[in-house]
Amino acid sequence: MDTSASSTSAAAPGQPAMSHEEYARSRHSVWLGAAALFTDEIGRVLLVKPTYRTQWLLPGGCMEAGEGPDETCRREVQEELGLSMPLGRLLAVNWLAPGHPDRTEGMRFPGEVRYVLDGGTLTPRDIARMRLPQDELSGYEFLDARAAAERMIPVDAQILLAALRARLADTTAHLSGGRHVGPVPPLDRYQVLTQPRAGRDWPWHPGRAPEHLPIPQAWGWLFAPDGRVVLDIDPAEPLAMLPGGTVEPTDASPEAALVREAAEEAQLTLGEVERLGWVHGAAGEVYGRIGECARLRRSPGPGPHRLIRTAGGGSPGYWPRLIRLPPSWAGAIRAISKRSRRHVSPGRDGGSRSPHRHRSRDSPPKGGLS
Repeated sequence: MDTSASSTSAAAPGQPAMSHEEYARSRHSVWLGAAALFTDEIGRVLLVKPTYRTQWLLPGGCMEAGEGPDETCRREVQEELGLSMPLGRLLAVNWLAPGHPDRTEGMRFPGEVRYVLDGGTLTPRDIARMRLPQDELSGYEFLDARAAAERMIPVDAQILLAALRARLADTTAHLSGGRHVGPVPPLDRYQVLTQPRAGRDWPWHPGRAPEHLPIPQAWGWLFAPDGRVVLDIDPAEPLAMLPGGTVEPTDASPEAALVREAAEEAQLTLGEVERLGWVHGAAGEVYGRIGECARLRRSPGPGPHRLIRTAGGGSPGYWPRLIRLPPSWAGAIRAISKRSRRHVSPGRDGGSRSPHRHRSRDSPPKGGLS
């Protein structure tokens, strides 16, 4: 059947003709809404607290007559936050059926289609400019993914997490009742959460670490021949981490530590390891405040045989998974690798050993997983 706006009311043979008015009345009517997913500079999600309900929400609201999702979202952001700013791409669309258990009891509910758009990152200056309507919203808060989901009704929490993971993965989530329609993406399949921390702002340096800085840990971007990257997923959290960890006294170098950790955690055999660069820790907080230190980032060199998956599973505490990188990530890492190979500043291949066994999770850079 032609369901376009220009569809005629011509009847099939043997059926009575419908007028335009009758045809319009026969079309299914549902509620429509749109919301924006904003995060702060360390990745926490913005939720607002309505005055008329106990649960928290993403900024957004109902579509008015003639509006599209992007228009609704911009208007609601202006009304609820006092911000006028461009919005990004569609992160998720959800169909909520009339009989869903999370619907409001006692209210006629024909079903709802809700869109979630990417609001982007709010800077401290943006946050300072926010003005909430006191009669509609009693407050706002930036929360990590787990805490944000706990403040929402179940279906809203499912939509939030699917949208957040779609932003990370550079995809769009098609949902029904908060659940994926079709194959479940990797980050949702393993229910990966984000754990924002200020450490993401540590300065990045290509090439070798200076001689005077201890190197307590080494991490690696490990690629399969088809371009996917290995992430360890801790089922207890669950958080996605790059393979790697502590440089032990028995390791000949940070490179050797990465080779050992990859074998222990993910049953991976690495070929030649290339240095990508290092990040600077001013106080070494994650290692018990050991002082100024460097955290290394490495990658197997180019070529199809640099990363070989061996038989068996990974470490009992982790799930090794191959995740496809968005093109922007892969291009950025290749560019970093090229710059690192050209880097000629003095430094060393080896590293100081740290007696601390503390494992600090190492998150991929901002952008996404898929």
